[in-house]
Amino acid sequence: MSKLYITGQKRLSGAVTLQGAKNSALPVLAATVLAGGESVLYRCPQLSDVEASLRILRWLGCRAQRSGDTVLVQNDGIARHDVPDALMRQTRGSIAFLGAVLARQGRVRLSLPGGCAIGQRPIDLHLKALRCLGATVRERHGWLDCRAPHGLHGADVTLPFPSVGATESVLLAACTAEGTTTLTNAAREPEIADLAVFLNGCGARIQGAGDSVLQIEGVPQLTGCAHALIPDRIVAATIIACAAVTGSEITLQGVIHRHLAGVLPAFEDAGCVFTAHENELRVTAPPRLRPMKIVRTMPYPGFPTDAQAPLLAAATVADGTTVFMENIFENRYRHTAELARMGADIKTEGKFAVVEGVSRLYGATVEATDLRGAAALVVAGLCAEGKTEVSGVQFLERGYEAPEQVLSSLGADIKKV
Repeated sequence: MSKLYITGQKRLSGAVTLQGAKNSALPVLAATVLAGGESVLYRCPQLSDVEASLRILRWLGCRAQRSGDTVLVQNDGIARHDVPDALMRQTRGSIAFLGAVLARQGRVRLSLPGGCAIGQRPIDLHLKALRCLGATVRERHGWLDCRAPHGLHGADVTLPFPSVGATESVLLAACTAEGTTTLTNAAREPEIADLAVFLNGCGARIQGAGDSVLQIEGVPQLTGCAHALIPDRIVAATIIACAAVTGSEITLQGVIHRHLAGVLPAFEDAGCVFTAHENELRVTAPPRLRPMKIVRTMPYPGFPTDAQAPLLAAATVADGTTVFMENIFENRYRHTAELARMGADIKTEGKFAVVEGVSRLYGATVEATDLRGAAALVVAGLCAEGKTEVSGVQFLERGYEAPEQVLSSLGADIKKV
């Protein structure tokens, strides 16, 4: 297995272009199941999660190939309605194939998805919504068998929580259903809007993406299109955290500023200054961060749960106390024990983490156990005194494209072995 070796306390400088959003790529790739012909995705990141989705597409009967950050999917007809357990376990994003294959084939059989162990992520909201659209669902021995032999139909669906995954399932299933579907309390994340843009480009009729109420008018069929994925806002937040802990000034390119509206205030509280220009964002960090007082994770447009771990790592070297309240997942502080190995002062209880800033962290041997926790350890390693050895790199590479190359280009001393 690979490891990262980081020599800390190096100031960063320069510019970096953001990769495409992982959380857009996965549902959009699943959506190509619905679209006959050729779909071309630009700015598609080279991540292990994305490669897992491409393997599922090939299993189903599509041709999927990559050239750089461009992915071409040729869908001349889906040959299967099942996804093997081994493929489902490789990524949490595989659940997006539930609604897509059901809508295309009238039946889907798959196992529960894999992904990082950051807490319970039940799919009951997905299944309830699909039942509203006319599907029958059987759950046995860890497998789901969903059927709609006479096709899906439009319905009024209300989610009790604005779940991103359930919203995606409804969008994918309702696009070619008969009639109109109205989805209330939909997730508002930019990645939902990006999925809707792709589907509309394929011929779907979706209105309201980005708002809490979506209306989907079913169409008989979809045809593939070309689509450029939005930049990854979580990667942006992570790189900002890297600049923040090293007192650096860097520029992010390819930014959509409004997507970071829930993140930037926390960094501004810490003393970072941002200068926006068109699709660029310059970050200037102070020599020592201020505490961020209290950070609450919330559905979009609030502070994203995926950015909590990198920001918490930055808070460990702030001059004061920061309190984190994790409102989305109940097991998202697993990285704090590893940060403590580096000298961080963190106390956790339930959904709360209290971070007392220390004067410095020290390099240590640490192990990542999930994607965003891995990013937190990299952030900490960049500002630590001495050398940090990070194992569990496979988790990091689920969401960050060649992270050692990106950070090295900014002046970090980081190597993958």
